[in-house]
Amino acid sequence: MQTPETLVAQRRLARQARQRFVEGLCASLPDLHKTVGEFLSALMAQTGTQREMQTRRDAWLLYQQHQAAWLDGTAKAWRDAVLPASSAGPGGRAVNLSFELLSDDVVENKIVASRMALTVAEQVSQQFDSLRQRTQVLEGQDMDSTDILRAETICLKLVEQWVEAGLPRTDLLRVIDPLQRELANQVQKHYQAVNVFYVEQGVAAPTDMRNRVRRTTAGASGAAALGADRSDRVAGPASGRGEPLRRPPMGPMGGSIPRVPGSYPAMAGGGLGAVTGMTPLIRARQRAQGVMGQLRRLLSQPVTGFDMTQAPPASAALAHALSAQRVQAETHYSGMVTIAEDYSPAAVVQVAGAVRERSAELKKKAVTPGEKAIIEVVALMFQSILAEDRIPPAVRVWFARLQVPVLRVALAEPEFFSNLDHPARQLIDRMGACVMGFDATAINGSALEAEIRRVVQVIEQYPETGRRVFQLVHEEFEKFLSKFLTEKQATSRLVSVAQQVEQREMLAIQYTIELRTMLRDMPVRDEIREFLFKTWAEVLALSAVRDGAQHADTVMFKQTAADLVWAASAKPNRSDRALVIQQLPGLLQRLRQGLTLIGVTGADQDATIKVLTDTLAEAFLSKTASIPQAHIEAMSKRLANLEDFINDATLGDMPLNSESIEMMLGIDASSIFVIADNDAPVDDAMVAWAQELKPGTWYTLDHNGSSAQVQYVWQSKRKQLHLFAAVDGSSYLIQLRRLAAYLQSGLLVAQDEEGLTMRATRDALAKLDANPERLLD
Repeated sequence: MQTPETLVAQRRLARQARQRFVEGLCASLPDLHKTVGEFLSALMAQTGTQREMQTRRDAWLLYQQHQAAWLDGTAKAWRDAVLPASSAGPGGRAVNLSFELLSDDVVENKIVASRMALTVAEQVSQQFDSLRQRTQVLEGQDMDSTDILRAETICLKLVEQWVEAGLPRTDLLRVIDPLQRELANQVQKHYQAVNVFYVEQGVAAPTDMRNRVRRTTAGASGAAALGADRSDRVAGPASGRGEPLRRPPMGPMGGSIPRVPGSYPAMAGGGLGAVTGMTPLIRARQRAQGVMGQLRRLLSQPVTGFDMTQAPPASAALAHALSAQRVQAETHYSGMVTIAEDYSPAAVVQVAGAVRERSAELKKKAVTPGEKAIIEVVALMFQSILAEDRIPPAVRVWFARLQVPVLRVALAEPEFFSNLDHPARQLIDRMGACVMGFDATAINGSALEAEIRRVVQVIEQYPETGRRVFQLVHEEFEKFLSKFLTEKQATSRLVSVAQQVEQREMLAIQYTIELRTMLRDMPVRDEIREFLFKTWAEVLALSAVRDGAQHADTVMFKQTAADLVWAASAKPNRSDRALVIQQLPGLLQRLRQGLTLIGVTGADQDATIKVLTDTLAEAFLSKTASIPQAHIEAMSKRLANLEDFINDATLGDMPLNSESIEMMLGIDASSIFVIADNDAPVDDAMVAWAQELKPGTWYTLDHNGSSAQVQYVWQSKRKQLHLFAAVDGSSYLIQLRRLAAYLQSGLLVAQDEEGLTMRATRDALAKLDANPERLLD
């Protein structure tokens, strides 16, 4: 038993370690200042709109004026945090029994600090866990939640002093990405230094079972930062406003996090995280992989007696119990669905209890520690899914029925715990992402709810559920979504028109390219070239889309292009001039018909025709050589079969406007918002991300200062146009690069940013961190 003198000495040593850590951290403040200053300077040097550039200059100037106060205040706050609290409970831990309402500023500071702590904790989790355990040995208790050694406390003090120094919180959000990366590097360095100090003093980390299991997670700090408290609110990515969200933003996309399309350079733009060396997509992938790695290590620990590299065949008793559960599933849940259809949370409560009871029964049948551990982790994941109140109750009940099939997969395929792209994970994530925008009344009895029911029942019917079954139903669910999301008459019509717009613009570009190629070596006047390239290509494209490439009108318009080129060439002999005079009325009539097709009428049409007739008159009197008839015939033949040569290789950025949509719809398009490309700089990585969005996912869209809840319902064949449908019936048709810009700047944010199974994994790790013995109980 330790003597009081020994206890005092140990606590003195722990406090000395904290002082060393804080002094090291204070010494790193110039590095943080340099990082922020250089970032703001680089941001100010970038081009943008006048308003953006002015905002960046203001941010840089304010920082120059107040940075000293921020740095001094942060150093003082960190040092003050080392001092013991004025009131302490048993063991010297501070106790605060007062209750008070928190101001908005306090809440917003905590929101921003939580986000910073999330990034810092992920990088330093291993060093912090070792530090926490050694400190716990010295003090006989775990760290207080406000301990200065915790990333949350470090970040909160830094954020509070930023605001106290007179700097806007919005500016902090602007620099948060580079700041938190540099802070994580410094914290990790000083954690390492304190661990070395502990080793030199003979303080070793404990090696009992509890702490060996704990070492596989991010520790208490990591658990808190990674979502242990489901009531925490953190700022959404790039919101710039510190808007409260219910969960930490991890992935940029709805549903499962996609594969990262390569290594991306720094991005231009003013959005949070947009001007860093790491895109939100890469960060999401790395964080998710980190969580999966934690779970993999957890289940690979010697204390579990389980090798995650090999598939463990279920013991006979457990296999029999799993088969019995499959047979009993339909009877067990039939009453639950009836309750759920009444929109009552009672069904979900009962199902959650059933999930817990089922896992306890299965663990009794399990023989090995590995089987018990897997059963527990899967049960905790499904408890988290059932607690997701953004999913309607009826759907949660159906999700609960996947517990046993997923458990079979987890036992047979260990990669389920480490592979983000496992079909079972992808299916659950996709179904969850598609229902989060509906309330109970909207989803109940819908085709979507019926499809989810069918998917679950198909999976249940297979006695040996595995990867192949989940993959098949996942593919079927994706096919269903492609029809379900566009089945409404208004949406279907808009999709049809949008597809025509893309096709028309693609054809117009291709026609222009082909006309340029055909006329390259022909002596054609500039006025005729410009008319064919800019105007008649539109006529050919719209006619081909409306009536077909080989329709009589389209063929006629193609021949008109060739006739115009011939008529505008020199006519040195009398027979050619006579033929021009004879054909001119018909040619002008066809030209007017084409111009009317694309909406060029009245005075504009007359002006265009006048330019053409003046050019034809000059050519009529010209004495230069004419274009050989063979060239004209070759041009006519090429134009007649031009579609055979069209491909996407030369398809560039196409124009888009609301007038063209309304003209093709033939109705009032006031509820359709067309968001076209505006030449704003956007990184290629974000364009690739925009092309990978999954239909059905719900987003929050910030357009012209208004926020809307929208569902991604369609993308065009060539992924140039993307359609979002709002709950109020409005539609947003967004062009590709503009969509990428919205993602880059945080104007379009997925409501389910990391996916059901990833969040469920985080919750399971947090619970296991608090009570690791439950793996083996």
